[in-house]
Amino acid sequence: QVQLVESGGGLVQAGGSLSLSCAASGRTFSDYAMGWFRQAPGKEREFVAGINRSGSRTNYADSVKGRFTISRDNAKNTVYLQMNSLKLEDTAVYYCAAEKFGYGRSRYPGLFGDWGQGTQVTVSS
Repeated sequence: QVQLVESGGGLVQAGGSLSLSCAASGRTFSDYAMGWFRQAPGKEREFVAGINRSGSRTNYADSVKGRFTISRDNAKNTVYLQMNSLKLEDTAVYYCAAEKFGYGRSRYPGLFGDWGQGTQVTVSS
């Protein structure tokens, strides 16, 4: 099991930027593909972005493609989500998740075995 702690959420105006971090501990970080998910009130948790174990491959939900960037630093056991051109509909609790021995292509939450506690991102007009 890997422990995940997100940080960096907050309040930002539409069009602005925010950077999230997720620090991992407990297991070999490079054994895990990582993903970012989000959940807005009254909605299901949805995939945002994923990255493979080495960081060489990423994938994004269509709704964030071109605006968000996922990256990781295996030396620091951390995965990041840079969010630019934020929209009102990006408001949600953002979670990072780990998929052991994953390839960074998974989008289904059930494939990720470990989750952080979430961090709130609120985009205002």
